[in-house]
Amino acid sequence: MIYLFTGEGGGKTIAALGLALRSVGQKRKVVMIQFLKGRKDTGEFKIAQKLKPYLKVFQFGRPGFVNLRDPDEADKALARKGFEFARRAVRSKPDLLILDELNLAMAAKMVPEKDVIAFLKKVPKSVDVVLTGRHASTRLYKIADGVSVVKKVKHVFDRGIQARKGIEY
Repeated sequence: MIYLFTGEGGGKTIAALGLALRSVGQKRKVVMIQFLKGRKDTGEFKIAQKLKPYLKVFQFGRPGFVNLRDPDEADKALARKGFEFARRAVRSKPDLLILDELNLAMAAKMVPEKDVIAFLKKVPKSVDVVLTGRHASTRLYKIADGVSVVKKVKHVFDRGIQARKGIEY
């Protein structure tokens, strides 16, 4: 099955991590590939060490923010490298493959959508796939088995509150 978590609200990665936690609890192997993210101090990156061998998190991004209107060549290269890693990772047939922020990487033209869709069509049926990130395309909506759109109603960032350890990262 293919699950799509998109929308302007916060919680897309958190929803994917909820599925990961549920899968790990059932001794299912989870591979999470994070695009556009490179911070090693996030909760999801740290917990992977404790949940071995069931959860593995791989990052393909730099620690800072990516200019999505005009991505740096280094950011583009990391996104492409992450997608190639996903192609290899699926061969090991994890039970759950999470492609975190891949929607956003596609929207920023860092990873070609046609390549992702071709890849998704070839994923073994035994592997569930989750794609997260804003700006998911209509084509992704059509091929996904489940689509959740997270709507922002209010966020603490709107009040100038900074990201907090253990909550936002």
